[in-house]
Amino acid sequence: MQHVASPAPIESALLNEVADGAIRHGYFTRAGGVSKGIYRGLNVGLSSSDERENVIENRRRVAAWFGLPLERLATVHQVHSPDVVTVGADYDGARPDADALVTAVPGIALGVLAADCGPILFADPNNRVIGAAHAGWKGALTGVIENTVAAMEALGADRGSIIACLGPSISQASYEVGPEFVDRFLAESPDHERFFVPSATSGHAMFDLPALTVERLTRAGVRAESLGLCTYPDSERFFSYRRTTHLKEPDYGRQISAISIREN
Repeated sequence: MQHVASPAPIESALLNEVADGAIRHGYFTRAGGVSKGIYRGLNVGLSSSDERENVIENRRRVAAWFGLPLERLATVHQVHSPDVVTVGADYDGARPDADALVTAVPGIALGVLAADCGPILFADPNNRVIGAAHAGWKGALTGVIENTVAAMEALGADRGSIIACLGPSISQASYEVGPEFVDRFLAESPDHERFFVPSATSGHAMFDLPALTVERLTRAGVRAESLGLCTYPDSERFFSYRRTTHLKEPDYGRQISAISIREN
């Protein structure tokens, strides 16, 4: 029998404490994968130009960490939208355009990919409902967080019982933006000004995506935390779209964060 190498993801102490073994989750890093070169490690991005068989094997290893076959790892084709997909027992491997998933079905792992954007894992262990959301600036601004909570409620979750944790994402120290970016946020609400500080580049600012994300989670009525890990400077553990852009590399990998309800 072939030995399956299983990666060791980062976990949230809060999620583990509250879930009490009923729900398993992990914020996977680059460690434990088979991809090479600029995709070195556990690249799970089907949209990358990595060798497809390597990406599939990496995904299989993620599913195996949950004790599941590859076919029970559910992901979506992420498009920076506020859209959420509800995954049922009849999950068939489809990847619709969306940026979040929810389920009340045990034995399915919900996964979201990221390479600077914020991966958020949600759990209501009391009602056994989970969610996963990909929240870049556009998704966070247009409602993917609030829509994920609402979709969990539709499955029987109580938002007062939901715990959410933001995984590795780009921090304010590494996220410089132009004036048009700032203007878009201020047009939504002048209160957004507190998520920006001046950068060393005239007319530009440094944007605090994690702070915005955690605030939106808290305002949605859930208990929220952040792992406080930045993807940009840590090339050993994380892929980063912005780092790749600055290095003028031709492409980049994606890490995955995933959550599942344990089968009885």
